Amino acid sequence: MLSRFMSGSIRNLEREYNCTVRLLDDSEYTCTIQRDAKGQYLFDLICHHLNLLEKDYFGIRYVDPDKQRHWLGFTKCIAKQMKSQPPFTMCLRVKFYPPDPAALKEEITRYLVFLQIKRDLYHGRLLCKTSDAAMLAAYILQAEVGDYDPGKHPEGYSSKFQFFPKHSEKLERRISDIHKTELIGQTPEESELNFLQKAQELETYGVDPHPCKDVSGNPAFLAFTPFGFTVLQGNRRVHFLNWDEVTKLKFEAKTFHIYANQKEDKKIILTYFAPTPEACKHLWKCGVENQAFYKLDKSSQVRTVSSSNLFFKGSRFRYSGRVAKEVMEQSAKIKREPPEIHRAGLVPSRSCPSITHGPRLTSVPRQRRRAVHISIMEGLESLRDSAHSTPVRSVSHGDSFMPRHRHHTTDAGEGGSSQRVISDEAYCPSDSVLPTPMAEHSLELAVARHPNGAPCSIEEEESEAGTPEGQVAEFGPDGRVLRLGRTRKSLPNKEVQELHKFILSVLRMFLVTMGLLFALLSLLIMLTESDLDIAFLRDIRKTPEFQQFHFEYFCPLRRWVACKFRWMGGFLIDK
Repeated sequence: MLSRFMSGSIRNLEREYNCTVRLLDDSEYTCTIQRDAKGQYLFDLICHHLNLLEKDYFGIRYVDPDKQRHWLGFTKCIAKQMKSQPPFTMCLRVKFYPPDPAALKEEITRYLVFLQIKRDLYHGRLLCKTSDAAMLAAYILQAEVGDYDPGKHPEGYSSKFQFFPKHSEKLERRISDIHKTELIGQTPEESELNFLQKAQELETYGVDPHPCKDVSGNPAFLAFTPFGFTVLQGNRRVHFLNWDEVTKLKFEAKTFHIYANQKEDKKIILTYFAPTPEACKHLWKCGVENQAFYKLDKSSQVRTVSSSNLFFKGSRFRYSGRVAKEVMEQSAKIKREPPEIHRAGLVPSRSCPSITHGPRLTSVPRQRRRAVHISIMEGLESLRDSAHSTPVRSVSHGDSFMPRHRHHTTDAGEGGSSQRVISDEAYCPSDSVLPTPMAEHSLELAVARHPNGAPCSIEEEESEAGTPEGQVAEFGPDGRVLRLGRTRKSLPNKEVQELHKFILSVLRMFLVTMGLLFALLSLLIMLTESDLDIAFLRDIRKTPEFQQFHFEYFCPLRRWVACKFRWMGGFLIDK
């Protein structure tokens, strides 16, 4: 009896696995889920834990062992989507940014969106000019520490907080001045709402950049916003297409195509190249989902889309969920007491210490800081000065955007060399690609992870990989060598997968070709054996080959089929 109980318990454990989801305030939600559980079940558990009803804007994101990001599919089994072994680690993030955050029904939803945009600001995804950056940081400060109090906030108190990838002393003074004078009396709810309204005016609101290259090989970042498709190169937006203008999204291997109709029936096709086929497929799926969510009026209008050509099946995908208009209508029907919100406050954060105490980049000595800036900024400088293969076209949905008003100062260095330093007036959070303040020995690794000078940080996503933290700790201090070894081990599997895909494509093309030939031959036989009196059919019927085929093959086959039909008819009648 005991052995039977133990064996049953072991089987139950094998059918279950642990799952940890990191929330937007960097707390963790851990649960045990059945092996056949789908993504919707886990998502509903998290929303119930957060007391969240307006949940259609959010999603669960994970990173596979190859550092490729994915959104968890709610209609598919979780275990089949994850490429790593349990226990799994995932993150709750905003998947679809609200077009108007102020229109959200509940404060809990606005607070979670506030946490997401605060994270975007810190990681450099929300580009803005200096005045906007100071105002946004002041709103964060007011929301989390309250009114300015000389007894609690000594001179230079804002320098202890980190809002952006790097700080400047002049910007810190601006943040303090705004916090001291302009925001007195604002409650956390009011400050968060003002923060959201200010962020919504920026052109990079809701941007989650995907690194790509254009047809000339210039690095670019593609992103989908609540208002349309956008392309960033350096710190400039070079393309913007409203969702009504985008007609089709397509990908083939690493190549991503955007088809659009602009004014005066002008059709354009934009082509970009993703780093890997997996990244390109993820980019395509994100585009399909965003277009369906923001463009359609009803979820019943959602159709399955395919990236296929005529002879290739390709990838098929269908967005599952409600669209933005339906979400707003459903939110208006919510009638309950507002849930209690437990704000994070000054809780230390692993991946987004935007309001945590810690060293600032400006704490580095001035001469060394210039050298650090130059080593990191090489990628951004090359983007800013490069010639674009496509004409610059910027259409704003808001009233403000980061103008290109950078000023560079030239200082004489050793050996007569000059160094360029970004001035305080031209400060932009995207100038630094460091995800968090790092020690000097970590700079080489940071630059290696950002070869294109990405305006956004992937360090956060790397820390969210779907592998347990205990396994990551085994890498030790020389983590790069171990990761490189893992990548090399996975190369044969990728080559085998590519070979399988090629063989399947060739086989599919062969079968489709044979099917078309068989259909054409059958149609020709039906036409020639019919009573149609057409000149070319009469000529075919008079040929010796047709006469031989007709009397030796077609007529016996027709008699055999007729005999079988008569036999079957008689059998059914006798029954």
